[in-house]
Amino acid sequence: MDSGNKSGGLDNPTFDMNERVNDQPKGKEENTCGSCIVAEEDRNKPTYCVTDVPPWYLCIFLAMQHYLTAFGGIISIPLILSEGLCLQHDSLSQGRLINTIFFVSGLCTLLQVTFGIRLPILQGGTFALLTPAMAMLSMPEWECPAWTQNASLVDTSSPLFVEVWQTRMRTLQGSIMVASLLQILVGFSGLIGFLMRFTGPLTIAPTVSLIGLSLYDSAGDKVGSHWGISAMTTVLIILFSQYLRRIPIPVPTYSKSKKLHTSKFYIFQIMPILLGITVSWLVCYLLTIYDVLPSNPSQYGYLARTDVKGNVVNDASWFTFPYPGQWGMPTVSLAGVFGIMAGIICSMAESVGDYHACAKLSGAPPPPKHAISRGIGVEGLGCLLAGAFGTGNGTTSFSENVAALGITKVGSRMVILLSGIFMLLMGMLGKIGAIFTTIPTPVLGGMFMIMFGVITAAGISNLQFTDMNSSRNIFIFGFSMFSALVVPNWIMKNPDFFKTGVEELDQVVHILLTTHMFVGGFLGFFLDNTIPGTKRERGLLAWNQVHDEDSSSTLGTEDVYDLPFGITSCLSSQSWVRYIPFCPQNGHRTHSRPEDKSMSQSQGSHSPEVIDEIPL
Repeated sequence: MDSGNKSGGLDNPTFDMNERVNDQPKGKEENTCGSCIVAEEDRNKPTYCVTDVPPWYLCIFLAMQHYLTAFGGIISIPLILSEGLCLQHDSLSQGRLINTIFFVSGLCTLLQVTFGIRLPILQGGTFALLTPAMAMLSMPEWECPAWTQNASLVDTSSPLFVEVWQTRMRTLQGSIMVASLLQILVGFSGLIGFLMRFTGPLTIAPTVSLIGLSLYDSAGDKVGSHWGISAMTTVLIILFSQYLRRIPIPVPTYSKSKKLHTSKFYIFQIMPILLGITVSWLVCYLLTIYDVLPSNPSQYGYLARTDVKGNVVNDASWFTFPYPGQWGMPTVSLAGVFGIMAGIICSMAESVGDYHACAKLSGAPPPPKHAISRGIGVEGLGCLLAGAFGTGNGTTSFSENVAALGITKVGSRMVILLSGIFMLLMGMLGKIGAIFTTIPTPVLGGMFMIMFGVITAAGISNLQFTDMNSSRNIFIFGFSMFSALVVPNWIMKNPDFFKTGVEELDQVVHILLTTHMFVGGFLGFFLDNTIPGTKRERGLLAWNQVHDEDSSSTLGTEDVYDLPFGITSCLSSQSWVRYIPFCPQNGHRTHSRPEDKSMSQSQGSHSPEVIDEIPL
């Protein structure tokens, strides 16, 4: 899930703030930004900054929380992708896909926090690549055979069926791996800074919004399998995330000062999606064992049963170890490569916004150019790994987890490192992936109604940086959005209209013109950069402004963004390092001083917050 509000209105911590701060050792109080008492006028100041290490029990809890926060977005991707891969009736393979994407997400998180941007930012699957992937799999040559749509005709162990879905997966893998080279090049070469000069809110807004809008058909099919169960799931998630999110639940806790006592736990604010799915799942289970739901597969409501997938949990192995090439040798589709590249460009633009928001919420100084370049480059390596392992997707910065930093006030990267380790372990437990595949179809539909709606609104929220009283901006956004709905819909209905005689070119054009986010993003980018308009009118001033004055950090950039294990010190003596865009350089280090900060604040200059994801 790739975009939304990072910190606005999210000033309630997971546990009661005073209790958590008072439980810390006295020596910690001397730390400038580690665990000082949060003043009322500075409520957004983090309790733990990037380089701080919270107590082990808090680390474990917060790491699990980040894992659960990312759960809904990560698990949705393989379940949606399974339709295009002809895997609707192969729950064991779906479970392996879920294990693989969790494993790769954990691995990429460790790489990003250790060698990438080095901010506490979790990596996971991205819907930006899901849209072009589904467009590729919807091409006539990749349409699923009719017999794979009928559960009674599918023998999941037959070589024919295995070849049907693995052929599609291998082509998707190769396309992702080749397309990821673009992100690696743009990141490690430092080109990302140049490209961001031309990418503003009027490009990002239609692109991100259309990711959600383009998935309405998939959501509608699942919701329609049982409207009652889907509505219940949607209502529960709305109830937990919007109405009850500030209602604490008292839980027993222990501290050295207060011993055993109760503390406030904001469970509805942390995991509303997981709670909504669990409650609906339980209701479906009860309706299944009491035979309230129909047992005939041809009857309406059958897909709400929890025994539809049979003995998939029993049949799944306890342990599995995802590895590159587990589905066979990847192949490449030229059309798929161009489609995936469109998604990667969108993902890069969003990640830059995530880096700035994460730095602000975690008490770090604004990320320098070398750190941003390294972060984008490592995300490209993550997409390369995701393609090699066979997730059918790539990886990107998870914006929901950036928003979680604003809730917990804990910006320690040690927490995210531990969360990455948890995801690695979960990816190796085969039965965990199998359990997730048994979630009833209408329950998933109810969750998709929320998630895809939030993605759509989060994209539109980027327009707050622009002057929407301008007829220029209204025209660009409206035309881009409407054209991106009309053109792909017409091309899908008339697939043989565009024929040049060159099959590869026809495939490329077909995928690009049926990918809503490419059509909308391209039109937004072209019109925004060619139609005359001031930078303030286009939103570029607010969009590109860095939070120098608003940062609460007294850390220097070298404390946060230097490479680990003494690598920076070793490289600093080499003269050629200054020509490497992603390497830290001694001459460009800065250290924020409190007196400088107070002077800048007294001048009244406050930059707007980066907002590109609305958390649930």
